[in-house]
Amino acid sequence: MALQSKQIFVNLPVKDLNKSIDFFTALGYEFNPQFTDQNAACLVIGENIYAMLLVEEFFQSFTNKPVTDTAQSTEVIVALSAESREQVDEIVNKAHEAGAKPAKDPVDHGFMYSWSFIDLDGHLWEYVYMDEAAISQQ
Repeated sequence: MALQSKQIFVNLPVKDLNKSIDFFTALGYEFNPQFTDQNAACLVIGENIYAMLLVEEFFQSFTNKPVTDTAQSTEVIVALSAESREQVDEIVNKAHEAGAKPAKDPVDHGFMYSWSFIDLDGHLWEYVYMDEAAISQQ
């Protein structure tokens, strides 16, 4: 039997927790108050999908390695599915309006469309729409 997890928690270090909360709220996300305090905020991405935004000093307590300098390197690309091309554009445009930096121009493969941005702490987020009908025809 293959190993299967019931939930995913992606842990990301942030410099200013309140600014990060405001940023993701502007994109339309909500936070679970049960797992949110002065050190961490639980960003609800989807059913059983969460990002724990951890103040850098608190994040550091979970590892013996240094926190990645996101101005110099990328530690992770958080790729999330969208329901349509329009939703991809809507989310990325909202992110830019809320202070995100452009990462790459949109990529259109016909059956798949993606666009990405860099959040306030340098983390790379990519939103992807895949046309399931077009995939099944290939």
